[in-house]
Amino acid sequence: MSLPISFDDVKAAAETIRGVAHHTPVMTSRTFNQLAGCQVYFKCENFQRVGAFKFRGAYNALARLSELERTRGVVTHSSGNHAQGVALAARLLGISATIVMPSDAPASKLAATKGYGAEIVLYDRQTEDRAELAGRLVSERGLVMIHPYDQPHIMAGQGTAALELLEEVPDLDVLVAPVGGGGLLSGCATVAKALKPAIRVFGVETEKSNDWWQSFQAGRRVKIPPPETIADGMRTQQPGELTFPVIREYVEAIWLVSDAQVIDAMRFLLSRLKIVVEPTGAVAPAAVFNRLAPPGSSVGVIISGGNVDPALLAQLLSSA
Repeated sequence: MSLPISFDDVKAAAETIRGVAHHTPVMTSRTFNQLAGCQVYFKCENFQRVGAFKFRGAYNALARLSELERTRGVVTHSSGNHAQGVALAARLLGISATIVMPSDAPASKLAATKGYGAEIVLYDRQTEDRAELAGRLVSERGLVMIHPYDQPHIMAGQGTAALELLEEVPDLDVLVAPVGGGGLLSGCATVAKALKPAIRVFGVETEKSNDWWQSFQAGRRVKIPPPETIADGMRTQQPGELTFPVIREYVEAIWLVSDAQVIDAMRFLLSRLKIVVEPTGAVAPAAVFNRLAPPGSSVGVIISGGNVDPALLAQLLSSA
């Protein structure tokens, strides 16, 4: 079966974003290692431009548009991080951007997206379909659709996070990443299996947003109702059409964590590593923190972003 991206695509993406995207740091914590029962290396995409890995794929995709496509402008749909990534990439490349965002998106992500110069179109997550709304904007305005995860250049761009991690820590036994639409996990799994065929790759989502877990059990893409989870980047309802076959090919299993475990991981990362991580970014650390990784293994963990709303962060800390 031919998959939508290859290791060569990720290497090409790395060249495209070189000098534009940040080469983010890898951090460790002896206390975390002791509690998790393994050696953990955190790839800190919370230090990426726009505060999340999404800038990698967004810039890679927009940089590859033709001159005609750039003049038309782009549109996408996102709860926040991809929105910011596209907005900033568009500003850097001189392209107009329209972003379809849910009305309940974190206020900080809405403000940041607008601050990068994008036009925001709001929708109701419970009653409106964001893909249909974005499709209408494509038809009415002639905009170019930049899908948040189901697009090969997006997937390849996100995979550069794992490429950097494995260049810095080549002897990993396990790679763990969060999975929402699947762009990050598909890209990272492609890299991991190309560089280290024996590496074990796992995806993580929350119990309330378990479309990937259900899909793995069923062997097909399962659609769930709009999930209510603290991890706003995981409020997708169904695995991507392009990301699903890649992840089925390279990923061993999908792990589930509770919202409470995510909050505990956020608190630990803030208090011990002194880094601010958003709920979705804490999903993969939460799984390893709760000893889902093989004992004694060397584990790479993707921290996907740090764009937590200040009010939510204050609420979580005050309830500790």
